[in-house]
Amino acid sequence: MSDWKTELDALVAETMDFARQLRSQAPASIKMPEPTRSASTRLEPMNWGGSEREEIQRRVASFKAHQQFHARQREAFAAAQWKRTLAPPTFPGAES
Repeated sequence: MSDWKTELDALVAETMDFARQLRSQAPASIKMPEPTRSASTRLEPMNWGGSEREEIQRRVASFKAHQQFHARQREAFAAAQWKRTLAPPTFPGAES
């Protein structure tokens, strides 16, 4: 039972050594980008052109319209399936 534990410890040690080697081989030409904005600069709040309540009402109305559209599609599909199911069978080549 301790055999897998020693293998796991060896694997972890080998992985850590490999990671240390990669860090030491990093090219010196790669530099971290410097921040374009100082940390003390604050961003202005975004102006959405209306109140939050209006934005919520607009989104709710859009969602409701989307749901109604899909409900109409489902109803039309179900009606078409019922119509097809209840129609008398037709056989190819049979003349009425």
